[in-house]
Amino acid sequence: MPAPSRFPGVFIPSSSAEAEVVGEKTHSWYCGPERVEPTNLHFVRATFPPGEFHDFHNHPGMEEVLYILSGQAEQWIEDEKKILSPGDAVYIAKGVVHATFNPFTKPLEFLAVLSPADSSEPMTLDRSQEEPWKSMRS
Repeated sequence: MPAPSRFPGVFIPSSSAEAEVVGEKTHSWYCGPERVEPTNLHFVRATFPPGEFHDFHNHPGMEEVLYILSGQAEQWIEDEKKILSPGDAVYIAKGVVHATFNPFTKPLEFLAVLSPADSSEPMTLDRSQEEPWKSMRS
């Protein structure tokens, strides 16, 4: 009987990342099931100029890890806020409301890994217009 096929991995040069521009933010998608088979995670490098943000949202079927490369992030997990700096990371459990803001004068750059990529749930649900999130930063 032949041995099962084994997917050893793939090199992903930055030139092959799929750029997604959202307002002034740039998301460079390196990995996800639609880009690398048979992965079950999303991997993205995000760049937020000063003043940009991902408002309060959650990922119903995915957990997430953020890792700060440069700049600083005002990171929220539910009603708890921390300022993250280069080398800091945050883990966000499946379904938990969170937000990332850059109220600082320098660009923010971070990596995000979300898993599982094949969740039957929507990837992201906006919670920014719901209480208590709507009033959280006022």
